[in-house]
Amino acid sequence: MTADADLAALVPRLADARVLVIGDVMLDRYVYGDVSRISPEAPVPVCRVTDETAMLGGAGNVVRNLAALGASVEFVAAIGHDEAGTEIRRLLVEIAGVRADLVVTAGRPTTVKTRYFAGIQQLLRADREATEPLAGATVDAIVANAAAALAGTDVVVLSDYGKGVLAGPLAGRLIAAAAKAGRPVIVDPKGDDFARYRGASVITPNRRELAEATRMKAATDDEVTAAARAVIAQCGVGTVLCTRSAEGMTLVTGESADHLPAEARAVFDVSGAGDTVVATVAAALGAGMALVDAARLANVAAGIVVGKVGTAVAWPQEIVADIRRHDPLAAPERKVLALAPAIDRVRGWRAEGKRIGFTNGCFDLIHPGHVALLAKSRAACDRLVVGLNSDASVRRLKGPSRPVQNEAARAAVLASLASVDLVVVFDEDTPIRLIEAIRPEILAKGADYTLDQVVGGAFVRAYGGKVVLVDLEPGHSTTATIARISR
Repeated sequence: MTADADLAALVPRLADARVLVIGDVMLDRYVYGDVSRISPEAPVPVCRVTDETAMLGGAGNVVRNLAALGASVEFVAAIGHDEAGTEIRRLLVEIAGVRADLVVTAGRPTTVKTRYFAGIQQLLRADREATEPLAGATVDAIVANAAAALAGTDVVVLSDYGKGVLAGPLAGRLIAAAAKAGRPVIVDPKGDDFARYRGASVITPNRRELAEATRMKAATDDEVTAAARAVIAQCGVGTVLCTRSAEGMTLVTGESADHLPAEARAVFDVSGAGDTVVATVAAALGAGMALVDAARLANVAAGIVVGKVGTAVAWPQEIVADIRRHDPLAAPERKVLALAPAIDRVRGWRAEGKRIGFTNGCFDLIHPGHVALLAKSRAACDRLVVGLNSDASVRRLKGPSRPVQNEAARAAVLASLASVDLVVVFDEDTPIRLIEAIRPEILAKGADYTLDQVVGGAFVRAYGGKVVLVDLEPGHSTTATIARISR
C-alpha cells in the first residue's frame, strides 16, 4: 500500500484520466432562507427565501467531480424537452474538459430535486421525475453515443440512480461494449439486482445497498466482506468497494479485503458522496493507478465532501492537504486554494451563516503593519479571505526587482496567521475578479485609501456589503524595509 506522501504525489495524475460517464442526470436546485415563524395556515415553518442555486446532480454530479479533479469527460445521458433540460445543457457547457451527448426524450420530464434549507438545516425535498425505462429509440441512441466515445476514453462509469436510463438490458449492453474495447467499467449501482452489472470491473454500493442486494447482514467488517464476496461470486463482477459512511470503506477483490477507516470529521451533508467516490476511483484507474490507491484517494475525497453543504466536489488541492493533514509543516496548505475551490469553501461558510470578509495585497515581506491590518480586518467578519498578487502581478506593479519572496512563500506565511482563513492568488493587477466571484459582506482596506479608491468598493456596496477602512500601524512599509536592507 502506498505511503501517505507518495499517495499525495499521485493526485496530480488524476488529471490524466479520460472518462466516459453514462447514467441518470438530474438538476439539483437549492433554495436557501431563514425561518422565524410558523405558518398560520398549517403547523409548518415559513421559509423566507434569500438565495437559490442550481447544479448538476445524479450522473451530472459524477461529471462535476471528475472535472474538478481535472479529468477529461465524455458524458452520455437523456434529458426531457423542458426548461430543466436546457439548464442542464447550459451547466455542462460551462465546465471545462466536458463533452456531452444528451438525448432528448419528448414527453418525459428531466429529473429535478429541489431542496429547501434554513441555514444548514434541510427542511424539505421535492422531486419531479419519471422512472420508467427509456423507449427503444432512445436506448439505441445512448448505446451509439457511448460506443462512439469509447475509443477516446480510458474508463467507463455507469451512474445508476434508478431513473430509467440504465434500466433493463442497457447496462449489460454498455458493459459488453466496454469489455470489447478493453475499457474497465465502474458502476454506482441501484436496486437489489446487481446481476444486471455482470462483467463490471468495480461496483460501489453503500452498506445498505449491499445488504439489500445480497439479503445478508453488512454491519461488521466480516459481514461486509462476506456480502461483497457473495456479490462477486453470484453477479460476476470483479471488485466490490463498499462505502460505509462514518466507518470508511471496504475494498474486496477475490480473497483480498482492505478496510479503509474514515477520519473523524464534522458531517454536514452526505448527499453526493457516492458520486465523489465513483468519480475518484474512475479517474485513478483511468490514470493507471492501483485499485487500492484509487480506493484510498476516494476515501479521502468522500471525507471532504461530507463536510460541505449540498452536492459538492473534492478539489485536488483539498485532497493533497487532507492526506498531509497530520504534517504540521503542511497545515497552511489547507488555506491556500485556487479560485474555484475557494468559491466552494466560501459557499459552505455562507450556508453556515458566516459573514465573509476580503482584503488584498502583495504582502511581500510580512511586517507588523500587515499583521495588524489582517487582524483588524478579521475582527470585522467571521471568515477572512485574502487575495494575494501573483509574482507576475507584483512585478508589473512594483518593478522587476519584486517580489522578494515568491507567491508560494508569501501565501504560506499568510496562511500561517490565525487571522487569515483563506488565501487566493490572483494574476490580474487588481482583485476585482475575485471580489465579484466571492461577493464578500465586508471589503477591508488600509485607511491610506479613501472609499472611492478601494477596488470593488462600489460593487460590494451595490448589493448591501460594507467597505471598512482599517487604521494602519505607523512606521511600517515593505518598500522602506527593502531599502534599509539594501543599504
